[in-house]
Amino acid sequence: MILGAFQLLNPNGTVGVSWRHPQNASLGYLTLDYWTSMARTLEAADFDFLFFADSYGWPADSHGETIAQGVIDATNVPLADPIVVAASAASATTRLGVVVTASTIVERAGALARRYATLDHLTGGRIGWNIVTGGHPVSAALMGEAPTPHHLRYAIADDHVTFCLKLWEGSWSDDALKEDKEGGVYADPAGVRVVEHQGEHLSARGLLSVPPSPQRSPLLVQAGSSGPGKALAAKFAEVVFLGAGDDIVKVKSHIADTRAHLAENGRGEEAVKFVVGVMVVLGADEAEAREKHAQMMTYATLEQAATNFAWLTGFDITAFPMDEPLPDLDTEMGKSLIDQLLHPGTGARRTPREVLTDYRDQGHFGLMLVGTGESVADALEDYMAKTGVDGFLVQPHIAPGTYDDIATYLSPVLRERGLIGAREGDTLRGRLFPESGDRLPDVHVGAGFRF
Repeated sequence: MILGAFQLLNPNGTVGVSWRHPQNASLGYLTLDYWTSMARTLEAADFDFLFFADSYGWPADSHGETIAQGVIDATNVPLADPIVVAASAASATTRLGVVVTASTIVERAGALARRYATLDHLTGGRIGWNIVTGGHPVSAALMGEAPTPHHLRYAIADDHVTFCLKLWEGSWSDDALKEDKEGGVYADPAGVRVVEHQGEHLSARGLLSVPPSPQRSPLLVQAGSSGPGKALAAKFAEVVFLGAGDDIVKVKSHIADTRAHLAENGRGEEAVKFVVGVMVVLGADEAEAREKHAQMMTYATLEQAATNFAWLTGFDITAFPMDEPLPDLDTEMGKSLIDQLLHPGTGARRTPREVLTDYRDQGHFGLMLVGTGESVADALEDYMAKTGVDGFLVQPHIAPGTYDDIATYLSPVLRERGLIGAREGDTLRGRLFPESGDRLPDVHVGAGFRF
């Protein structure tokens, strides 16, 4: 079972205004000690990686005006840059991977390639890139650009990721680095070259100025659930984050759709691991777990849910009558979330109150498990059997409380059942894909760009 820990560089968890909880240490999120301590706890609990979501956006309405409640509640504002803590989190551990989100719309490919190559060295081959295509209108405004239409974002991402792979895989030969002090040769120039990319949305040429790292290319993670998102994942991704996991039928369909595209890209069905978001609330017994859940919900409000929803979709749906069915909402971001929450399979129209109540109670990903280590382990195993997912990205409530509870109650049960444990291998990719090792497998498109 793959286990990842979902985090933002923000003091809240993923349900409610949890920074106010008396046992939450999350106001220390702008200190390195906070993250190094969390990383050690996660590694001790046999998590595979710490996953940082990120965005340049903030809660705003459809006119781009900041929603004041978001500032009051610290709902995704503040939001600091996770890339700068990745190396520190890795330095406090020996096995834990660190996956950091970066947008192919916001970030320039050449700069991103150098940054992640550097981090792959500093982490000893434990870095991953969560590829997002970034569609928040306020993010575009912050960068002085117009929003990119949804249908173009994935085509741009294809060019962006392709050029990064050419830099990582093709700038240096495997034996170019000499570090020969006696001979006075740091690297053989015959093994170092400029690479080029001529694409529809990106034309670039250059040299990756960082020598080959343990993985060469970081572990490639992707979370898009639209048609173009699934196609991009099937071409490049090694781990796919499915997001909402409350609908088993949709999760199975998403996996099947992505796997159907894998063959088109010359990749086998096992080339991608699938993880789904989940929140777990644990106690020594069922009563304690339910008490923790009830306490958690005292920090959750419809107002906070609305600002979080606006951050993800660009819509403040409290502007509509709360108890009347919502109209169609046309958005260039959060399309899958809009479809999931506003257009269920029954075709019934939902009201803002219904949408926000569900969102408030279930968090980002819709799958919440409350119970003992045994009962939650049973539920996770059952979910894997029914859907075919390979693991879970665990939402936090409070830190370090959520992860301490997992280490105390859940991890020992999963370990006893043989579902988690210290994996073999030196790198993040090598541990998750021992059959192909530290480097991209030969059938991956990136392998075709090797020196």
